[in-house]
Amino acid sequence: MGQDVLGGPEVLKEIELERPAPRPNEVLVRVRAAGVNPTDWKHRAQGLFLGEPPYVLGWDVSGVVEATGVGVALFRPGDEVFGMLPYPFGHGSHAEYVTAPARAFAAKPAGIDHVQAGALPLVSLTAWQALVERAELRAGQRVLIQAAAGGVGHVAVQIAKARGAYVIGTASAGKHDYLREIGVDEPVDYRTTDVTEAVRDVDVVLDTLGGETSVRSLRVLRPGGVVVSILPVGSDDFPREAERLGVRAVRMLVDADHHGMREIADLVETGRLRPTVAGTFPLAEAAEAHEIGESGRTTGKLVLVMD
Repeated sequence: MGQDVLGGPEVLKEIELERPAPRPNEVLVRVRAAGVNPTDWKHRAQGLFLGEPPYVLGWDVSGVVEATGVGVALFRPGDEVFGMLPYPFGHGSHAEYVTAPARAFAAKPAGIDHVQAGALPLVSLTAWQALVERAELRAGQRVLIQAAAGGVGHVAVQIAKARGAYVIGTASAGKHDYLREIGVDEPVDYRTTDVTEAVRDVDVVLDTLGGETSVRSLRVLRPGGVVVSILPVGSDDFPREAERLGVRAVRMLVDADHHGMREIADLVETGRLRPTVAGTFPLAEAAEAHEIGESGRTTGKLVLVMD
C-alpha cells in the first residue's frame, strides 16, 4: 500500500513492486499482519522524517520468515516472528513482503495470533523504552500515563503494572471502566479535570501528546521525577521548566530492538500483556484504517491483515 503524493487517506493506493531480496544479516518476511500507528498517518499527510513520497509506510510486522540473507543465524525460513522495522527509515511493512535486519525481530509468542502480534511492536517498544530504559520505572513508584486508552497508552499501562507501579491514566469518562480492566489504579477524565492540578507526587509521566502537555506534565512530578515525551519536538520551555523545577525532561524516538522485543514477548507469554485490537482491515482498505485512526477516538490498535 503506497503513495506518491502527500495528502489525506485517499492518496493511499495498491501498487505492485518486485518482491525484495534479503541482504546480508537481513530476513525476508511474509507479512501476515501489521499495525497502523499515528506515525503512519502523520507521514502520509506531512512527510515528516521521510520527506516527499513515493514510499510504502508501516513499521509493525508479524509474519513468517520466507528467506534469510548471508550470515543470519537467528532465524530460519518458516519461523514466525514479530518486530518493528528500524524507525524511521526502515518503513515498508504495509505490504505482502518486507526485508529488515534479523535483529529487528523476535520469535512471535505462540499464545497470540498474528493480528495481536502485529498490533504490538511499535507501541510496546515505545512504552518499554520510555518507562523501563529512560525512566527506570521501579515497583512502588507512581506513574501518570497520558491518553492511557490509546495505542501506546494501553500497552504502557500493562508494562507499568508488570513493573509493580501505581498507575494513573487519563481518558474520557466513557473509557474509565476499560482503563480499570487493564490495570489503571486511578483513572482521570481529562475533559472535566485539569490533570496538572488534580494529580501530584508522580515519579514518572509518559507524555504521548506533546506540545504544552509536556511542559504542564512537569508540574505533577516529585523532585527528581521525569517526564518522558515520545514526541521529540517542541519548545525549549520543556527542558528549561524541568531544570527550574528540579526534575528531568526527556524526549525520545522509538528504535528497533531485538532485546526489547524479547522482553515484550516474555510479558505476553506470562500473561501480563495483551493488546486491544479495535479493528482489522484488509490491506486494500488501509485508507479506511487511516481515517478511523485519525479520528482520535480509537481504543487500542488498528491492524492491517495481508491474507
